[in-house]
Amino acid sequence: MKLLLVGYGKMGRLVDELAGEQELDVAGRIDVGGGDWPQADVAIDFTTAEALAANFPRYLERRLPVVIGTTGWGAQAAAYRADAERAGLGVVASANFSIGVNIFEMLVVEAAKLMQAQAAYGAWIYEQHHAAKRDAPSGTGLLLRDAMVAAGFSRGIDVASTRAGFIPGTHTVGFDGPSDTIELTHAARDRRGFASGALLAARWVAGRSGWYSMRDVLAGTR
Repeated sequence: MKLLLVGYGKMGRLVDELAGEQELDVAGRIDVGGGDWPQADVAIDFTTAEALAANFPRYLERRLPVVIGTTGWGAQAAAYRADAERAGLGVVASANFSIGVNIFEMLVVEAAKLMQAQAAYGAWIYEQHHAAKRDAPSGTGLLLRDAMVAAGFSRGIDVASTRAGFIPGTHTVGFDGPSDTIELTHAARDRRGFASGALLAARWVAGRSGWYSMRDVLAGTR
């Protein structure tokens, strides 16, 4: 399988490194300013929301399956998904490709279902990242909030963020009642988990059409 890496910042370089360790062929690397787009089987896009707006028509035109790890494009999600479905394009889009984070999301969903019946408990999400991270709340924080709502948690969910130092990423979902507090926390030690998940998603989406999440990938690889 030949990969096209679109975006060659920290995540793009780490995906490149792990692809070599896993004996996957990187056909090309596209960074700021563009360049030639060689033939590939799957693209992995870790760019920006603005760059994705320019890149997505290329994926459609080439029918090039893509793994999207870029965040901040929620307002365009419905349009991208409709275009992908019309074109028969395979897309795996996630705010976080870490296998651990996605299993964490599944646990949070189950907790939200249980806590919905306990009206005395309020809920919150607190996420921490390094100072250079642009979006706040993080895409993962919003993903967790939306997953709780979709699971039936109908009360307010306060979302708070911290940006400081070199924190690689910590997310806490909490429920607080009159007498006790429940907290679920995922803490990333480095970014390798995100890159490994993106490569797993790339293998999975090759040859597929449709719009998928990382949860679909994990369900399909059990």
